[in-house]
Amino acid sequence: MSATKFLAGFIVGGAIGAIAGILLAPKSGEETRAMLADSAKDAARRADETVKEIQSKADDVVSDMQKKGEEIREKLQKLLDKKTEEPAS
Repeated sequence: MSATKFLAGFIVGGAIGAIAGILLAPKSGEETRAMLADSAKDAARRADETVKEIQSKADDVVSDMQKKGEEIREKLQKLLDKKTEEPAS
């Protein structure tokens, strides 16, 4: 699953949960506004944590790919060097 789809589902799920909570828990306007503010802050915090986690994983993948690319480059260079050192037939 792509990170974008996961994040979109995460946000939509949070919004649906907040709306269901408001509709099913009749409270005064002030209490509802406070609850909405808390829910919005919590959703933003969770989204931020998710984005940071995804970014960290992406950074790890990029680092691994760079390392493997360097290893492949070194192996190719050794093969080329070996090939140029061989006498021509």
